[in-house]
Amino acid sequence: MKNLAELKVGEKGIIKSFLDEVMSLKLLEMGILPETEVQVRYAAPLGDPICIEIVGAKLSLRLAEASKIVVQGQ
Repeated sequence: MKNLAELKVGEKGIIKSFLDEVMSLKLLEMGILPETEVQVRYAAPLGDPICIEIVGAKLSLRLAEASKIVVQGQ
């Protein structure tokens, strides 16, 4: 298991849990749900923020937010 911020561009993972309870509510509202496949699509030139694709939607996350999402790599 690792966090979403550790995935490289193009890598996929399955969301398993969240490390921050308060932030998890925001992420759930954005459609970032457990047991959903997520892929890192792009990264800004300095690496922060990143663009993820989840259920066909592209979302931008700061690395601090992505580090709170536990994923199982594929």
